[in-house]
Amino acid sequence: MQIDGRHRKNIYSGLEVEVILKKDQRSGNRTAGIVKDLLTKSSFHPHGIKVRLEDGQVGRVVYD
Repeated sequence: MQIDGRHRKNIYSGLEVEVILKKDQRSGNRTAGIVKDLLTKSSFHPHGIKVRLEDGQVGRVVYD
């Protein structure tokens, strides 16, 4: 089952996720990686929680 990436409580450091990078927002291309840091401070974001992956890339967690 896919996690709901819009809720901060579901995302934590070390979690394997798929994100959409800023440059891929139009195409919807996904990038897989491991969460290093949570960048969204609010408990919910309608477009997905923004995270930094261990490789340094930043994107929003996919939730569909």
